[in-house]
Amino acid sequence: MVSFRELARRLVADGVVETMSHQRLSKIARDDPGFPPVVAVGGARVVDYRLARPYFVARKTRPGWRTDLKGAPPAAE
Repeated sequence: MVSFRELARRLVADGVVETMSHQRLSKIARDDPGFPPVVAVGGARVVDYRLARPYFVARKTRPGWRTDLKGAPPAAE
């Protein structure tokens, strides 16, 4: 079991993802029902690395619209 900070560090160190932050992991865990189970230990949230690594290897990234560079996204038709 590793904290979100350690998970982010390991995913980058193992070359699974190019960049990752514990904040992003928190959002993915909250929004994606397929994310491995998260357990609260003290003040930290932890996840089993043996489950998290295969999840991120198989995960398809969906980059968002860069509003800081491109302005508002185009209106959906």
